[in-house]
Amino acid sequence: MPPPNAGEPVLDPLAVVVLAAGAGKRFRSHVPKVLHRAAGLPLVHHVLHAAGSLDRVERMLLVVGNGAEQVSAYAGEHFPQTAFVHQTELLGTGDAVARCREALEGFTGTVLVLSGDSPLVTGDTLRRLAEAHRRSGSAATVLTAEVPDPTGYGRILRDAAGEVFDVVEERDASEEQRKVTEISSGIWCFKPAPLFDALSRIDNDNAQGEYYLPQAALLIARDGGGLGSVSTSDPAEIEGVNDRLQLAAAAKVLWRRKVAELAASGVTVEDPETTYVDVSASVQPHAVLRPLTFLEGNTRVGEGCLIGPSTRLVDSVVESGAEVTFAVVKESFIGPGTSVGPFASLRPGTRMETGSKIGTFVETKKSTIGEGSKVPHLSYIGDADIGRGVNLAAGTITANYDTESKVKSRTVVEDGAFTGSDTTLIAPVRVGRNAGTGAGSVVTKDVEDGQIVAGVPARPFRKRKLEQA
Repeated sequence: MPPPNAGEPVLDPLAVVVLAAGAGKRFRSHVPKVLHRAAGLPLVHHVLHAAGSLDRVERMLLVVGNGAEQVSAYAGEHFPQTAFVHQTELLGTGDAVARCREALEGFTGTVLVLSGDSPLVTGDTLRRLAEAHRRSGSAATVLTAEVPDPTGYGRILRDAAGEVFDVVEERDASEEQRKVTEISSGIWCFKPAPLFDALSRIDNDNAQGEYYLPQAALLIARDGGGLGSVSTSDPAEIEGVNDRLQLAAAAKVLWRRKVAELAASGVTVEDPETTYVDVSASVQPHAVLRPLTFLEGNTRVGEGCLIGPSTRLVDSVVESGAEVTFAVVKESFIGPGTSVGPFASLRPGTRMETGSKIGTFVETKKSTIGEGSKVPHLSYIGDADIGRGVNLAAGTITANYDTESKVKSRTVVEDGAFTGSDTTLIAPVRVGRNAGTGAGSVVTKDVEDGQIVAGVPARPFRKRKLEQA
């Protein structure tokens, strides 16, 4: 019998080199360019993820320079298999790859080189490039694309037979060469021995005074090693990000890809053009995303939820069957069958249990709203533990901060309790099981189980019959 993967392309072992040392001067930012975020994740994260999805990656090298400490810290946390190579002087792409010689000592597979500011490249395209490189036997293979506006990119020059004979950077190109619309992506595959031999011979005799990686590829070709090319049908994949407008354009592509992926999985997206889902977020089938929905960070939306319109969820979990509309939710948990909004703000630490409700013009923070409990409108609930079956009437406020002691205290409202409109609960305070307050009450002391209090300050005036436990 044939082996399980008979007939499938087999890649050589891969060493991935990601160039992430650039200064990104056009960003005018204290943040290294490759750490600027598109669709929720840094540019370099998208690149490392795409490369890491390939089979047989034996070494992953990140060349760092500008902001090396920040870039290394991020990549080390999220891609722990990454090793770092320092480019102390930014002398060009050829110099950057040359600095990887020691880290690639003894490696005999394929060296895949790509830029840390090209977040749109996909694993599928990189796989196709590596497979073509292996099949052709060339010592160097470049990924190219035809684009309507090649401004800023190196041009691919071909001979009469259609073979690549030169890659010329725009600053060094003649007027005629600048009319060429096939561009180099800056993404290459190399055989390591010819690569490092050629890198030892390149010069910086060009407009930038830099050592260009394409020059090494041309030396390889002139030595008879062969220079191949693979074209992508989606030019967006190879677009780099060199300023903030290009960053916005890249984010838009990533958002559109994510929305298309969700729609294909069974999520209803009513208006893809006004729905923004970060690549790190997830949505289960049968959910509905209405216009102006923003799902950011590690947000998780469960099956059958209705989200939006005009809703922003950040690093939050929304369980199945919940409805969130006209709301901002950050670092919160929204349980099954719950309801949020309209015009609600859930700040970090909010937790809604099954069937609970946070309604119109309600703000919560570091609070649990128990199963079946309701905070319907015009309330602030902070640093509070609300039990099951509680109803907090309009205007209920937890006063959680003591200005003298500078301490925030918690409010506890037990199962089955209620508040009248415009009740203020001054923490630390407990409202007992099945207890309640009259409208306008200011509660400064604990309320016993079943006790009804009213007034300013609130005083007991009758008992409720306690339900059987």
